[in-house]
Amino acid sequence: MAIAALVIAALVALLNHAQLGDVSFLWQDSYYRHVTQFSFYQAFLSMLLSVVGAIPVALALSRRDFFAKSALIKIFATTLVMPVLVGVFGLLAIYGNSGLLSRLLTTLGISQPFSIYGLGGILLAHVFFNLPYASRLLYQALESIPAEQHKLCAHLGLSAWDKFRWVEWPRLRQQLPAVCGLVFMLCFTSFATVMALGGGPKSTTIELAIYQAIKFDFDLQSGALLAIWQMLLCGSLALTIQKLAKPLATSSGQVSYERISSRDSKLAKYSDSMAIIFAAVFVLSPLLMVLLSGINSSALDVLSDARFWSALKHSLLVASLASIVALGAGIAILHTSRRLRVLAMGRRANHIELLGTIILITPGLVLSTGLFLLLRQFSDVFSLAWLIVIIVNALMGLPYVVKTLAQPMLHIEQQYQYLCASLGLRGWQRFRIVEWRALHKPLAQAFSICFMFAMGDLSAIALFGSQDFRTLPLYLYQLLGSYQMDAAAVVSVTMLLLSVGLFSLVEWAFKTRSHRSGSNAKAKETVC
Repeated sequence: MAIAALVIAALVALLNHAQLGDVSFLWQDSYYRHVTQFSFYQAFLSMLLSVVGAIPVALALSRRDFFAKSALIKIFATTLVMPVLVGVFGLLAIYGNSGLLSRLLTTLGISQPFSIYGLGGILLAHVFFNLPYASRLLYQALESIPAEQHKLCAHLGLSAWDKFRWVEWPRLRQQLPAVCGLVFMLCFTSFATVMALGGGPKSTTIELAIYQAIKFDFDLQSGALLAIWQMLLCGSLALTIQKLAKPLATSSGQVSYERISSRDSKLAKYSDSMAIIFAAVFVLSPLLMVLLSGINSSALDVLSDARFWSALKHSLLVASLASIVALGAGIAILHTSRRLRVLAMGRRANHIELLGTIILITPGLVLSTGLFLLLRQFSDVFSLAWLIVIIVNALMGLPYVVKTLAQPMLHIEQQYQYLCASLGLRGWQRFRIVEWRALHKPLAQAFSICFMFAMGDLSAIALFGSQDFRTLPLYLYQLLGSYQMDAAAVVSVTMLLLSVGLFSLVEWAFKTRSHRSGSNAKAKETVC
């Protein structure tokens, strides 16, 4: 209830400042009409490019086995939680006005065909982040095709085109509406990408207009009204996505992890190879540029700068506290909802879990705006910046905690509820003896996802950041804005190494734990 109360209080503050009687200026004013149209336009083009490009990549991944395939798929999974400005810096290092591509074209006497600032750069960045995500989702759909269908295609000698037409495309078609909707939503609510690569008023989205209205113009009425407008649009999009997101039809066959080839051709092999190479180069090259650019003459200056260490300390503290709050809130929500499900009260359980995902229709900048307007009536808002940034980041990570832990926690309750009751295990004892043993891996995954989202978030800190309180994303944005590219490279590689290091540490820790558990089990069997 505290989550609902917080969001409702922020909404009330927005409504009080918005003066809805003047809502007509949203479409009468040419600037705000343009901002709304541009938000939809860039999101639609980004979604179209990302999903259309993801289809051949997903098909190639499902048809071919090759060296480092599993590593490439894992990298595709990390782009969604990678700090946005790290990816933006990598793209600038290649496609920027002084980037690698520009220097190469200059030596050939050719001018760069597009500017990375403006619509072109926004689309490029959105495709960089969302094409791997869409490819992974569609690849998972293709991997769910039963083995019997692959064998039948091989038995009938179907060509690659015929197999795509009769087997693979129906499976993709089931998932495309949901994938398109999710990618559109991510691009529509994108803030850091547009803030870093937007080309001025011509390339401004609603969220960026909110930030500009409050941070620069201190026009609270316009900021509040735009925030409500953004929330209404996001709510409508979320409901549309929920209706489009139909689960895959269950099949009586088993999923095959063996590569069963139909009649192949050189053209199919060539096109699949080109799709994989394109995706790998497109995704890996900016990350490689971040690593290479981070080793420069400014590294010692940045590492000896007190501002860098202050931003790093603030980032780690905000990310840690926000992840702990999100994890605690998610466990509390799911502890109640799973009990209701066991008691056959599924509808009430759904309503409770909905509280954990309410932030999906309330973007972080909108919530930050509402809290800013609410708290400024009682105290100095900037003195509470720490608290607000932590709360906003915790709420932004909460949906991922709920999605990650919902099924594991429900299964634990269904399997051990009667045993725990008979042994008198409850509270901390039950969590330590029963739940922790089964949930330590999903708990660590949920924590790491929340941690990385908070580490890379710019929406809350952009509104409340100051010289005394800034995180690494805000520090990186300030360096990019002042064209200190060498220093920005050092900060970018630090954030990238933190992201990769955390996920690698979690994966290594649980592989080691699983190996030890397996060794102990074998030892017990030997003793017995």
